[in-house]
Amino acid sequence: MPKIIIDSIPIDVPQGTNVLEAARSIGITIPHFCWHPALGKAGACRACAVKMLDGPIRGIQMSCMLPAQDGMVVSTTDDEAVAMRRAVIEWLMINHPHDCPVCDEGGECQLQDFTIAGGHGIRRFDGLKRTHVNQYLGDCIEHEMNRCIQCYRCVRFYQEYAGGTDFGVMGRSGMVYFGRQQDGPLESPFSGNLAEICPTGVFTVKTARFRARYWDYDMAPSICPGCSLGCNTVPMARYRELLKVTARRNDAVNGWFICDRGRFSNTPVNAANRPRQPQIDGEAVSMEAALNALRERLTDFTARHGSSALAIVGSPRMSQEAAIMAARLRDVTGAGYLCYSYDPETAQATAEAVALLNKDNAASQENVRQADLIALLACDPLNEAPMMALAIRQAWRNGAKVYHVAEKPVCNALHQLYETVYVSSIGEIPFKEAHAPVLVCGTNRKGLDLVRPVMNEGIKTAFIMDGPNSFGTSLLARELGAVSFGEALTSGKIKGIIALEADLPSDLPPELSVLAAADWLRTPLIELAGIVLPVTSWVEMDGIFINNEGRAQSFKQVMKSGLPIKGLTPEQHPPRIHRHDPPGGDMPPSWKMVSALVQLLGGNQDDDTSFRDQWREFETPDAAHNRIMSYERNPKQ
Repeated sequence: MPKIIIDSIPIDVPQGTNVLEAARSIGITIPHFCWHPALGKAGACRACAVKMLDGPIRGIQMSCMLPAQDGMVVSTTDDEAVAMRRAVIEWLMINHPHDCPVCDEGGECQLQDFTIAGGHGIRRFDGLKRTHVNQYLGDCIEHEMNRCIQCYRCVRFYQEYAGGTDFGVMGRSGMVYFGRQQDGPLESPFSGNLAEICPTGVFTVKTARFRARYWDYDMAPSICPGCSLGCNTVPMARYRELLKVTARRNDAVNGWFICDRGRFSNTPVNAANRPRQPQIDGEAVSMEAALNALRERLTDFTARHGSSALAIVGSPRMSQEAAIMAARLRDVTGAGYLCYSYDPETAQATAEAVALLNKDNAASQENVRQADLIALLACDPLNEAPMMALAIRQAWRNGAKVYHVAEKPVCNALHQLYETVYVSSIGEIPFKEAHAPVLVCGTNRKGLDLVRPVMNEGIKTAFIMDGPNSFGTSLLARELGAVSFGEALTSGKIKGIIALEADLPSDLPPELSVLAAADWLRTPLIELAGIVLPVTSWVEMDGIFINNEGRAQSFKQVMKSGLPIKGLTPEQHPPRIHRHDPPGGDMPPSWKMVSALVQLLGGNQDDDTSFRDQWREFETPDAAHNRIMSYERNPKQ
């Protein structure tokens, strides 16, 4: 490991670390724009100058381009280095519009921070500024080209890292332009990352445009519910309205980025027709009245049909706490069926996939990025879990071979991301020649049949599942004897259901009664339910999702529930009365609502012995927050 000295501080760094990274590791921030940990060096901005006082290299050098070597003595505070950085930033600012008061990047802008850190604070240029015409890049990303400082981060991410082809750099010299050949929506499913990768305000999120500064947002660490990968995010809200979602770095999972599916997921949360008021047969009531009415209807239902004719139905988008409380509700009502999914084949395949995984063979996204051979089995990563496709691309960029087991080549957008070798059988893939092979498999019968023989050889595997908590609900289903709703229907015994964030079709059998539906989405069941119980979305509560590799991750409440201040019509506007909670703010998380119902029905959680020891940590949901852990099954089970 090279030994260097930075500002009189000796430090040992791993081979290949550049001077800028070495300085960051000991808390010294050198101004920089083009360098990014995920993109590497470019040497485009020239803002990271340092003075090499001794060692194999002397004089002013760009710290992002200089690998650390034994004997280097580096100064970030030398007068010559400070003057160089100040001059470079002044050059960059010559054509910048300096529109910080109206720029949405204000408060989270690297150009603001490093302009001050670089020592530049007075504008001396009084000539005409270079100007550009902005482009329409779709409904999500705003383009303001005049703010560009030509760091090349955007095009390096879009083309090199994410494999996009419809966005690039054009022009020459001082008229370099970053955009598309013509106006139009960006085609890459990762285009939203431009808003984060840009160190200035060239790309900003339209949904938050002119709505808040960085310090105004309500924000908290969260987990994306868009698929089963469990990417880490930071949703940002203002006045009970989710305005944007940003990526949260987690090297083992999503790294630095997220896909557009997860980033632009605020519409359902902010929907005007979202359930916000408990209802009994279409009449608005309090939550207490709704739960009491449900208790009475359950008593009447049981008297007429028996408790075995009742089904408690959830889904893989439930938090783990809600899924556990659904099981407690099954126990206290004596319901005949507990369901966490609709399709029998999907439920069975997910159960088998979870049974095949353990802490040694479950592949994370980082394992995929570091793989030297990847085999795709019965899956479409770009459509089913876009960040998995991005992880595969990084492995391919590093030299990994990507094989796809298919009867015939499939032509789709994946060809923009990585080159694929098509084989007719898994036996044609040279696993033994690879040091770190990874299987990426769809959770379906075909994929399981292909992957099962190979997993016995110890190859790491990533299953793509159908919901943010598919792994967790599948574990519970195995533990508690739950079945799919489709399988329960075939018995012909079900007469009524209680739906808890359930995704069921609207064409249910006519003899089936939806006694109650608890959800934050306006699903078909909300329209069919006799009692509607609105609950909080994932950004309005604390909870836990267990992702496709078995990693349990907590997410925190970002904003309080309630009607947003903006966008209400006069008919929707609540009465202007003094209250402690905002209008519509009495919605509980689904687990808390079910817990209240369980107690109302006479359930005593202290006496409940239906759960084994590994679920005790989830009994009080608040105790399981603020940590990330990998779930390990008990080998005795």
